[in-house]
Amino acid sequence: MPTTSTSTSTSVTSSSGSSRELMSRLASGDPEIKFKALREIKNQIIGNRTKKLYFLKLGAVPTVSGILYRAQVELPDDNIYSKNDSNRDIIIQSAAVLGSFACGFDAGVRAVIDASAFPQLVRLLGYRDDKVVDAGARSLKMIYQSNLAPKYDFLQEKNMEFLLSLLHSESENVTGLGASIITHSCQSIAEQKALCDAGVLEKLVGLLEGSLSQRDASLESLAMLFKDNPDVVLKFAGLENGRPLSSITELTKDRHPRTRLLACICLISIRNTSPCYLQDVGIKTRLVNLLLELLDTPDQVGDDASFAFSSLIAQKEDLQKLAFEANAVDKLFNLLQGEQLHSKRLQGLLLALGNLCSKLESCRSRFLSLQVLELVIDSLTNDNADIRSAACICLRNVSRSIKNLCAGYFMNEKIIIPLVQLLDDSSVSVQVAALGAVSNIMVDLATRKSTFIQCGGIKQLVQLSKSMESTVRSNALWALRNMMFLADDKCKEGIFLELSASEIASLICDPEPLVQEQALALVRNLVDGCVNSVEFVFAEDGVILDAVGRQVQSASKAEIGIQGMYLLSNIASGNEFHKEAVIEKLLPQVDKEADCFIINFLRSNDSRLRTAAVWAIVNLTFPSSPGAFGRLIKLRNAGIVSQIKSMVNDSCQDVKVGSFVTSSVVIIHFSPCWWRCMIILFEAASCENGAHTVNGLW
Repeated sequence: MPTTSTSTSTSVTSSSGSSRELMSRLASGDPEIKFKALREIKNQIIGNRTKKLYFLKLGAVPTVSGILYRAQVELPDDNIYSKNDSNRDIIIQSAAVLGSFACGFDAGVRAVIDASAFPQLVRLLGYRDDKVVDAGARSLKMIYQSNLAPKYDFLQEKNMEFLLSLLHSESENVTGLGASIITHSCQSIAEQKALCDAGVLEKLVGLLEGSLSQRDASLESLAMLFKDNPDVVLKFAGLENGRPLSSITELTKDRHPRTRLLACICLISIRNTSPCYLQDVGIKTRLVNLLLELLDTPDQVGDDASFAFSSLIAQKEDLQKLAFEANAVDKLFNLLQGEQLHSKRLQGLLLALGNLCSKLESCRSRFLSLQVLELVIDSLTNDNADIRSAACICLRNVSRSIKNLCAGYFMNEKIIIPLVQLLDDSSVSVQVAALGAVSNIMVDLATRKSTFIQCGGIKQLVQLSKSMESTVRSNALWALRNMMFLADDKCKEGIFLELSASEIASLICDPEPLVQEQALALVRNLVDGCVNSVEFVFAEDGVILDAVGRQVQSASKAEIGIQGMYLLSNIASGNEFHKEAVIEKLLPQVDKEADCFIINFLRSNDSRLRTAAVWAIVNLTFPSSPGAFGRLIKLRNAGIVSQIKSMVNDSCQDVKVGSFVTSSVVIIHFSPCWWRCMIILFEAASCENGAHTVNGLW
């Protein structure tokens, strides 16, 4: 009604006028007026994001920062204060206002840092006045709730000394601040070691016996110290005969939800770093059930519980089984159906579902039976990039199933169209996540790949294969490689024409090893099938084959050699021209004193590389090939035949079979009893090895 509209308008105008009046009072020369204005602003912005944003636009943070700076300068002596000194009260109130702006509000944290208020707050920690110190510590703790807070390099002596001074303080807020700085700043193994060597681990253990805030801060810091550092976990587990570890386990039963969550996170960090600890099924079951219970908590604890749950079960089939038995899929589905889920909670629930479905077919089946897929599809178009990325990751893991792919659950326009659109997303993390989902869906063995092509998916993947981001390039090639898996000639030709031979050669020689590997795998699938498919690598004067030859000779990692050798094996399954081209790449003109690269492959400790190398030789020398004898002579002269003969008792069955076949071929060519050898050979392998394709489900 008109009356309501006018009333609201009047209220807003009144609020704006009040806020501007408060800002003008901050400039007053009367300390009492200034103090009251600061206090009023603090009271207005606490827990009110709208008010915070409005005051930010009015320039409140730089103004308050300036007031704090002048009050610090005017305070006669940092070590002496008078209870009547108005500067002291203004300092305390200014610090409180800055902390309130920063609390749970990244825009406020950024404003505080940009206004150079951070060093002023740190300076307050050096005062002898406990209330001033406490005000500074509380505000800094609020800043350190944000990822935007400044980081300390603990390898610098002055920073370590500063941290230790905080941890040895008698003030609860100051020690809590020290723990928060560790949680936010400790990022490397070297820093973890330096902190432990300085006695920080023992100090944090001591805080577990302190107040609620000290205990929680300690748990967060300990989790960060444990992360990916078995030495720290080992040292911690040995402290006081394991009493601290038992204390953390007991804290999972604490009456405070946040403490229970942090204790869980700490134990998860220990187990993820050193799986030998916390193997008892009872503690695993307790962690699963407790985190599922904490998901119902309405505040930040509930938000963080989903991320902790993901960390607990990620890549762990035993824990995923326990979670499934605890009806975790149903639980997460019910929570996803809640109204007006805010961004972080929705992201966490999607990631939890994705991790839950990463290993077990039973979880994926339950996921699909509950029709959770519809909710995930809706999230693909969410305004929040983190949610879009989480939805893609969830879709990627659910589609990690040949059974479900063949059933056609994913190759439809409701999924394909938004996924193709996300390939052009402004966020690189979303692009990578979308590529992961596309890679899995493209393994669909049916002819439904045409849906993706019609939506412009191939053009997008080819474009992303030229990205400046190596992660994007490698994942785009992974998707193209899966698109090429068992594809028909028309699909292969379409992809090849989009990429071009020279572009493929360039990707094979990319500076990043992972890009090289995926490019080789793509060509490996390209030349699988009929002899005509092999002709692709001879386009543009054989630029692709030349690139393959260079890369296998200088392979920086086993995976590159594996993909390269299987690719050459596929080419060698073609006609005589193809086989001769491969033998030239395998036996380049090198120093006679040095072993050629394929002998090094055959001697590799990696059985996958030995297998790939052996089968390339098999396809070059199989008796049905007219030129096999000539190639066999070249291989024998290079020392390859004798190497293969020594591998007939290889520990790997695949290598053993391949070596046996090749050795039998040698006997066939050089023994007068060739017909007996043929019988033996055909009992081992009834036909030529043929081509090798590869698909990679994420």
